Amino acid sequence: MTALAAAVLLLAGCGQNTAPAASPVGNAYLSTSVTEDGMPKLLAPKTRVRLQFTDDGRLVADAGCNSMQAKVSTKDGKLTLDGELASTAMGCPGPQQGQDSWLAGIISAKPTWKLDGDKLDLTSGSTTISLQNREIVEPDLALDGTRWTLSSVISGDTVGHFAGSENVWLTLNGERVTGSTGCNEFQGMVARSTGKLAFGELATTRRACAGNAGTLESQLLKGLKGEVTYHISGATLQLRSAGGGLDFTAVR
Repeated sequence: MTALAAAVLLLAGCGQNTAPAASPVGNAYLSTSVTEDGMPKLLAPKTRVRLQFTDDGRLVADAGCNSMQAKVSTKDGKLTLDGELASTAMGCPGPQQGQDSWLAGIISAKPTWKLDGDKLDLTSGSTTISLQNREIVEPDLALDGTRWTLSSVISGDTVGHFAGSENVWLTLNGERVTGSTGCNEFQGMVARSTGKLAFGELATTRRACAGNAGTLESQLLKGLKGEVTYHISGATLQLRSAGGGLDFTAVR
């Protein structure tokens, strides 16, 4: 009887220590397809839905233009926002503007979620967004040998986008960095440690850069001065220093 009671208690204890359900928290996902009313929905060209569930309980989302975020709960198979979505306010071309509003409406409506390995389905009403872990859909590119094109300039809490930034680029190879400010070419030395780059004095050509070209050159050279932290996520390179930074997108 004693042995039987001990076995019953052991089984009961095992039942109480079941593993927690899988959660999307700590991962980022990119859309692979969208359906509405059972029919495929096409997103704006060259865009995807991106959802990032941060370790500190935030959902960061975008549909190819503005970034939006809020505190979120994933309990009971639903996404429940804690408060309103905060969003950047960039002007987005044509269909991308409506796509932002469409995504905001879905994630604000307490959609259900289902995780199957590295695949995540998000459903609200008749709309289902199918996504896959970002590391599989868009593996991190190498820091060296990639041509990184400027996409935005960060100053404090402000994210700036400038006409002509597609002509601003850099490439790193070992201890050297080369590139273009969109007006002048530059080159120089760069040292590195874990998660950090330290740029030496950059040598540039001497063309006069007026207007927006001059502003872009100034912002770029300011961002490539001294020590910065860097982070690569898929095809995006982020450089950050005190109070600001630069974002680049890889040219494929």
